[in-house]
Amino acid sequence: MKLIKLVERFLSEPPEVRFEEVRSVLEAFGFVEVRSSGSHHTFRNSSGQIIVVPKSGGKMVKRTYVKEIVRLLNLGEWYANQKDKS
Repeated sequence: MKLIKLVERFLSEPPEVRFEEVRSVLEAFGFVEVRSSGSHHTFRNSSGQIIVVPKSGGKMVKRTYVKEIVRLLNLGEWYANQKDKS
């Protein structure tokens, strides 16, 4: 799925999203998975910012964590800028 579509999905605040979708968005914004302990996955970017993402039921990430990722990465503003370019 294209990045803009994934971000659009995150902004719609679904009850849960697939962990792989979260990983794709984080990697697209420069994060690398540095640790995985049980259901918790830790991502870090080059400036040292850390995001811990817990999985629910083995594959899904709950809305609360998706909203936090949207806030931390400022995805609303990024999405608006992408829409302005098209």
